[in-house]
Amino acid sequence: VQLQASGGGLVQPGGSLLLSCSASGFTSSYLSIGWFRQAPGKEREGVLCISSGNIATDYLDSVKGRFIISRDNTNNKAYLQMSSLKPEDTAIYYCAAGWSGACPRDDRQSSDWRYWGQGTLVTVSS
Repeated sequence: VQLQASGGGLVQPGGSLLLSCSASGFTSSYLSIGWFRQAPGKEREGVLCISSGNIATDYLDSVKGRFIISRDNTNNKAYLQMSSLKPEDTAIYYCAAGWSGACPRDDRQSSDWRYWGQGTLVTVSS
């Protein structure tokens, strides 16, 4: 069982990146997928979640209108499209799969997430 986030890199402020989350060893289409991030010296925070029925749940006000979550159940993948990036978006981004198809109401409990993936580093800097 594995989740792998990819697509990170260095981008200038105002730029865009598309992160991918690939699942292997299990069928992710029945589970919610969440994106999280952890900036240097800060706690991990939830960003967005998408249910098995493609309903998005916001966990972070600061990315509203800039980040979009989506999924491709055929290919066992989920995505985080990030636009209008700011230096404060710099972090390691992780994806996680929930225990059911519904997104947890909030991002407070790590135990709400069944599988965690390796992260991908996003650096927003000029």
